[in-house]
Amino acid sequence: MEFDVLIVGAGPAGLSTAIRLMQQAKAAAKELTVCVVEKGSEVGAHILSGAVFEPRALNELLPNWQEQGAPVTTAVTHDDIYLFKNADDATKLPGFAVPKTMHNSGNYIVSIANLCRWLAQQAEQLGVEIFPGFAASEVLIDDNVVKGIVIGDMGLDKDGQPKDSFVPGMELHAKYTVFAEGCRGHLGKQLIAHFELDKDKSPQHYALGFKEIWDIPSEQHQPGLVMHSAGWPLTNDTSGGGYLYHAESQQVVVGLIVDLNYSNPHLSPFEEFQRYKQHPVVKQYLKEGKRVSYGARAITKGGLNSLPKMSFNGGLLVGCDAGTLNFAKIKGNHTAMKSGMLAAETLFNALSQDDNGGKDLTAFADAIEQSWLYDELYRSRNFGPALHKFGTFWGGAFNTLEQNWFGGKFPFTLKDNSFDHAQLKLANEAPVINYPKPDNIVSFDRLSSVYLSNTNHEEEQPCHLKLADSSIPISINLPKYNEPAQRYCPAGVYEIVQDENNAPKFQINAQNCIHCKTCDIKDPAQNITWVTPEGAGGPNYPNM
Repeated sequence: MEFDVLIVGAGPAGLSTAIRLMQQAKAAAKELTVCVVEKGSEVGAHILSGAVFEPRALNELLPNWQEQGAPVTTAVTHDDIYLFKNADDATKLPGFAVPKTMHNSGNYIVSIANLCRWLAQQAEQLGVEIFPGFAASEVLIDDNVVKGIVIGDMGLDKDGQPKDSFVPGMELHAKYTVFAEGCRGHLGKQLIAHFELDKDKSPQHYALGFKEIWDIPSEQHQPGLVMHSAGWPLTNDTSGGGYLYHAESQQVVVGLIVDLNYSNPHLSPFEEFQRYKQHPVVKQYLKEGKRVSYGARAITKGGLNSLPKMSFNGGLLVGCDAGTLNFAKIKGNHTAMKSGMLAAETLFNALSQDDNGGKDLTAFADAIEQSWLYDELYRSRNFGPALHKFGTFWGGAFNTLEQNWFGGKFPFTLKDNSFDHAQLKLANEAPVINYPKPDNIVSFDRLSSVYLSNTNHEEEQPCHLKLADSSIPISINLPKYNEPAQRYCPAGVYEIVQDENNAPKFQINAQNCIHCKTCDIKDPAQNITWVTPEGAGGPNYPNM
C-alpha cells in the first residue's frame, strides 16, 4: 500500500501530525493520503500518562476543542507539593520553595487515552486512515532511505512457523514515514542507531512510571486537586517522585515515578510504589476506595541534552520516540503534540513542492528551534542532571532557584553522560531491601495488578522479548546483580525458577508484558531487546 505520509503510533504526537497535515491539505485544496498504524487493539489501548495536561498545543491544533467535546473537563484547582521525610512524616512545601514549572494553574486532569480516542475521531473526519491492531515490526530501508514499514506477520507459532490462522505481513510504503511510537520505540531505537542520530548527545535517560485509577467515596474526593511528592520511599541515590490527582467521576489517579538510573539491584520499583500508597498523605484518599485499573510505562526524560537529530532520509522522529518531554513540568503530551504539528508543517511544505520523498528534511530542526517547544526544553535542560548530580534535596533547591529566579536560563548547562543501565552496583555491595507483603487494601501483588491492565497476547507466537545471549541472565546477571529483571519488571515477566535438575533457569512470561520497555532500558548487559508482538497484543487500558 502506498501513502504520501505514514505515521507509526496513534498517540498525541502521531495524531497531531495527522490532523495538522490534513488541515493544511484541506486549506490548500490538495489531495493527501495519510495513514496511521497503531499496535494497540484500539486507539488508546496502549496509552498511559498521569496526566495533568497543558492545553497549549491543543489550543493551536483545534482551537474549538471545548465546543467539539474534547474529554478535557477537570480543571486543576489547587497544587499540593510535599516532601515525604519518612513513612509517616511529610512537609507541605510553600509555593516559593517549589519550581514554578510544577504549578498547574490553567491545566487539566485528563485521561490521555481518552483524549487520543477523541483526536483519532477528529483525524478520521479529516480523511486520515487509522489502522489499529497492526504492529509495525520492521523499517524498510533502501539505499539508506526509509521507504516505509512492514506490518508484522499474524498467526505464527512460538517457533515462527505458520499456523492455520496465518496472515502474512504487509509492506506499507510512503514518501515520508513519521515515527511516533512513544518512549523507547523499537523502530525509533533502530533508526537512531542506523543514522547515528544521537551522535555527540548525552545518553538518553528514562524513568518508570506507575499509575492506578481508584474509585473513592465522595467525601474523600476533591475534583481538581493535584498532589506531587518527593522523597520517601525513594532514598539515597534513587530519584523520582509520586503523584495523586483527583479526576472526574469520583476517581483519583495515583502513581510513582522511579528514575531508571538507580544503583541498588535489589530495588523493586513496583514494591516501592506499593509502599508509597501506604504513606498517610496518600492513604487518606485510598483507604475506603477500590482500585479499578493498573499500568506502567517507561518515560523518556533526557530532555534537550539527549534529544537526537529528529530527521533522516525519508522520515522524522516525533514526541517521546525522540524525547521531547519537559521534565521540569513532568509533562510530555503538549510537547509531543507540538513536535507532531511542526513535523506536519515541515512535511506539507516539502510535499507541496512536488517532493517525491526520501529526503532528509533538515528544516524540521529549524522549525523546532524557532518554536516554544525548543524554548521549553532549553529552560528545563538542567532539571534532570541537577537531580542526578546533587540528589533530591539539593537538586530540588538548584532547580527551584534556576526556574523561579532565572527563568531556566543559568549561563551554563549541566550534563549527565552516564547510561542508566550502567549504574547498578554489585548485589553484594548493596543493601538487601525487605519489602512488606501486600495488605490487599492499598498494596497488591504483581499478578493481580497485571490482571487490571487487561493484558493479553496470543500465547502461541514467537516471544517478543529477545535475548542476544540466553546464557547471560544465569551466568552473569544472577551472580553479579541477583538478576534484577525479577524486580525491575512491573508485570512479573521475568522469573528465576528451578529446572528439573534443581538448577536456576531464566523464565520469560511474555504473556504478562504490558509493553513498558523497562527491560530494554535497564538490563545491565543490554541483552534484552523488546520488539513488537502480534498486533492488538498487550494491555487494553480503558482510560489511562
